[in-house]
Amino acid sequence: MSKFVSPYLSFDRREWSELHDSEPMSLTAERIKTLQGINEHLTMDEAADIYLPLSRLLHLHIEAQQQKNLVLERFLGHKMVHTPFIIGIAGSVAVGKSTTARLLKELLASDSSNMNVELVNTDGFLYPNKVLNERNIMNKKGFPESYDIKSLVQFISDMKAGKKSIQIPVYSHLSYDITDELKTVKQPDILIIEGLNVLQSGMDYPHEPHRVFISDFLDYSIFVDAEPEHIEEWYVARFLKFRKGAFTQAGSYFNHYTKLSLDEAIATARTIWRDINGCNLQNNILPTRGRANLILQKDAEHSIHQVLIRK
Repeated sequence: MSKFVSPYLSFDRREWSELHDSEPMSLTAERIKTLQGINEHLTMDEAADIYLPLSRLLHLHIEAQQQKNLVLERFLGHKMVHTPFIIGIAGSVAVGKSTTARLLKELLASDSSNMNVELVNTDGFLYPNKVLNERNIMNKKGFPESYDIKSLVQFISDMKAGKKSIQIPVYSHLSYDITDELKTVKQPDILIIEGLNVLQSGMDYPHEPHRVFISDFLDYSIFVDAEPEHIEEWYVARFLKFRKGAFTQAGSYFNHYTKLSLDEAIATARTIWRDINGCNLQNNILPTRGRANLILQKDAEHSIHQVLIRK
């Protein structure tokens, strides 16, 4: 039997941290603390050991793309339209991909190149609750069929074509719905797009007639990974914190959960995980992990212990 050969190079934390090449940390511990999500413990050491080398790698890829553009401009004899370098960040609910996206945005924007970096979450392209209810898929929010994938792909396509200004919908985690607000994205140098569905492709959307997806426009992709049983525990812990925090706010869609006892809240969180988020992870998110250029693997403590980079 032939031995399986991985398409990835594997680095433990120490090996990966040595690749930062003396790049200085531009963020303070206080600023890093503001970037972490609920129930996460992002430290200065983690930022330096993991994200400094990653930001250096991304800069090298960006420089390589810029050189390719110069070659094409020389060949064509005219200047190319400015297009952003697009980074996709995927992973499960509660795994910490939003923290990864926020931290990378800060690091990439704060270096000496003064690049304009925009961060967009694909939640803004979920169908409104009214549509989800009409289609009887409210319990599948976050699944492929819950996204207006045509509008999402059009946005990414317009960005890659060099459109100077685009308005996109905004999602509220408080009201659990699309709002009337619009976000304006103005021709960034780097666009980070983060969401559950970033690495999904045509096979994940059999109900859609077109065959162009977000992954077709990505210049680099990252998957934030952990064992499903760890993510479930993080989801439950986050749910309990929201129960005493965000869920208590006026207008919160989940306000009714604040009336649950602790045991009832834990049972409810585990049911939601089992029937929705865990199911989505196993069926629609984990199968896309092997499409990523780089995988950040977390341990039970939410700390990245291994980095896999595609050969």
